[in-house]
Amino acid sequence: MSQSPLASTSSTPSTAANLASDLKPPGEASAKVKPCCVCKEEKSARDECMLFSNSDDPQKDCEGMVDKYRSCMKGFGFTIQ
Repeated sequence: MSQSPLASTSSTPSTAANLASDLKPPGEASAKVKPCCVCKEEKSARDECMLFSNSDDPQKDCEGMVDKYRSCMKGFGFTIQ
């Protein structure tokens, strides 16, 4: 029995999650993440604190949240000023 030219040579079944896996570049380029896609919980908590703070100085009031967000982003290789 011969294999169809369209049949996959991989033993892994094709799913929506892995159809484009062969198109992604190997190595570091495929592991890189966008800043918008990481630390979402920390960013949300920071933003909520800044927006809804009743303090006269929200930056000072939310300094801990900002530090957590910066630390998280640094873990992914991003530097926040």
